This record gives sequence, structure tokens and C-alpha cells, in this order.
Amino acid sequence: MIWLRLAVFAVLVPGTTIVLLPILLLQSGWGGRVHLGVFSYIGWIPLLAGTALMLWCWYDFVTRGRGTPAPYDAPKQLVVSGPFRVVRNPMYVAGVAILIGMAIVFGAPGLLAYAAAFWVFTATFVLIYEQPTLRRKFGQEYADYCARVPAWIPRARTAIGRETP
Repeated sequence: MIWLRLAVFAVLVPGTTIVLLPILLLQSGWGGRVHLGVFSYIGWIPLLAGTALMLWCWYDFVTRGRGTPAPYDAPKQLVVSGPFRVVRNPMYVAGVAILIGMAIVFGAPGLLAYAAAFWVFTATFVLIYEQPTLRRKFGQEYADYCARVPAWIPRARTAIGRETP
């Protein structure tokens, strides 16, 4: 049942913000197009890496946290392993990577602007809703996690797997 709830969330939220809206923007021609030739293939790197990262995070939320990324069906346990050991917001990082990859693949500068807007929106959501909610729900465990793991950009020591001070 939890996998079904995850699937519904995946279609409704990331499916809309990371797939449907960018496709509609591309179809509308918003932001123009730039012909990148063979360099457009470089965009597949962040697109596929972001997709893999997103799927890994979802798997960890279900199996380790016993919940989904949906705020109304959040994990019962704080997930601090896998990608969450490197940054606190890997799903949003994955979303931005996917959007940047799409912008490069399709030569769509407008999607870069959309990726920036997506990051601003998610960063604001994290500050206003997620962090206070997680502090209330997990208390000192979340505070310790925040002290160890950066929100968005991995620390060199964290990225190579060593414990941070």
C-alpha cells in the first residue's frame, strides 16, 4: 500500500512540476531554443543522475522511513542514510538536476529559468514548512542531523563518506 501512495504522490507532484510543466513550457516555445548540437547530449548526465537520485530517495523514504515524500504521508523515522547523508534535501537537488539536464538536452534557456524558480520555491518551502515540521517531529535527532549534514551543497568530507564534525 505504501508503494501505491508513493506512486500517486510521484505522479501528482514531481510528475507535474518536473515533467508536465517543463513539457508544456517546451511546447509553448517559452524562453526560446538554442541549438547545442552534439553538446546537447551532455544534458543526459544531470537528467539521468537526477532521476536515479530521486528514485533512490523515494526508496529510502519507503523502506527506511516508512513513509513517502508527501507532507501528509511523511516518514515515521528520520531518514539520514544514503543520499540524505550527503545533503538534507537530495530530492530537491535531484529535481533541479533533472530540470537543468532537460534544459541542456532540449537547448531551452527558459527551462534554466524554470529550474532556478523551482529551487527558490523548494528552498522557501524547506525553510517555512519542512524544517520547522521536522524539528517538532524529531527534536534533537533532527538538530544533530542539521549540524552534521549541509542543506544543499555537500561538504567535501561528507561527500567522500567521512563523518563531519
